[in-house]
Amino acid sequence: MSTQAPAAPKKINLRRPDIMQAVQALVVRHYRSELVERIRSNGGVIDIPEKLTIRLAKEFGFCYGVERAIDLAYAARRFFPPPTRIFLLGEIIHNPEVNDQIREMGIVSLKPKPSDEDLAKLNLTPDDVVLIPAFGTEVATRQKLEASGCHLVDTTCGDVMSVWKRVRQYSKDSVTSIIHGKAWHEETKATSSQARAHGNGHYLVVFTLAETDYVCDYIVNGGNKAEFLEKFKGAYSEGFDPDVHLEAIGVANQTTMLRGETEEVQRRLKNAMIRKYGEAELPKHFRFFDTICGATQDRQDALEKLLREPLDLLLVIGGYNSSNTSHLAEMGEASGLPTYFIKNAAKMVSDKLIVHYDQHQHKEVETPNWLPERKVIVGITAGASCPNNLIEDTIRRLFELRGISADEFLQEKA
Repeated sequence: MSTQAPAAPKKINLRRPDIMQAVQALVVRHYRSELVERIRSNGGVIDIPEKLTIRLAKEFGFCYGVERAIDLAYAARRFFPPPTRIFLLGEIIHNPEVNDQIREMGIVSLKPKPSDEDLAKLNLTPDDVVLIPAFGTEVATRQKLEASGCHLVDTTCGDVMSVWKRVRQYSKDSVTSIIHGKAWHEETKATSSQARAHGNGHYLVVFTLAETDYVCDYIVNGGNKAEFLEKFKGAYSEGFDPDVHLEAIGVANQTTMLRGETEEVQRRLKNAMIRKYGEAELPKHFRFFDTICGATQDRQDALEKLLREPLDLLLVIGGYNSSNTSHLAEMGEASGLPTYFIKNAAKMVSDKLIVHYDQHQHKEVETPNWLPERKVIVGITAGASCPNNLIEDTIRRLFELRGISADEFLQEKA
């Protein structure tokens, strides 16, 4: 029996003009919204006297990275029609409608990190295709897939790969990566794996400012190592020792975190290192690069501006497991404005009841009498993984709840 590794698959160009032309036609049909485009061209505002005003954030919805990932998934199916098997690691992006559409194309979802047993059952061959999602995948998972000889279609976002580059450099320089993010998120797992794949680096993931303060106190004053390791269980690299591996640190982040919070994490860690080693020695012990995704920041900035407008409530549309969308909802809540995080228009059951995601309880909850009977001003934003057709559905549902025909109104405005 031969133990020779399968030959590397032949390079393919999924972005051929003929393929992308067909892909764009499908993507437009599935996700475009003429209504949203018209409102945007009207300054992002639509007003129905005495009934309803809708204000859209200036930036919302699909970002370039998401569009690219979807395009490549559609292109893969176009280039490799059935019966070719196409698999996807987890979800292409964090939006249920988009992932349902991908599955309807015959693309089979796998676990984000398939086990050896899972891969053995699949029996991948050079005839098979595996999609890597926009968040990327862990180094070990990619290596196993490459060993099978299957075609890999990598849709990893360029901003995510920029973070990986920084983390790899930290690792080569024996600097521990302090990653501001969610340890359970696919992107953070992929980024963390980069720290262990190159050089002698380690990593530690911090999610909250309270966790950051705990790390800072340990850096300055030391502490109970066993307690530290228990507190951050599942959020650090194998062999990580806080007494050793916090002497030289570099800050990175999950690209979809709140910029202000990441900057505060960086500031507190920097100050801790100054207190421990002194300003003159700081370059030996601390590094930082801004790795917040530009699209994430644009959406946060646009929402911040929208929240300065007169609003009665805010609707945030997107997948409940979408990190960037969850932070938009947090911003709305922090402003004191009634904020409802919904994944689709069906969650607006009636003007008396809305079903929305509560991030504190980690489940959907019901809120009665959410839509005032008087004229109401509704702000709307959406995460970078939310397609415009879902935003249109939400706007049309608001029209329905106010007894307005969206089509008639648009004809009048044409």
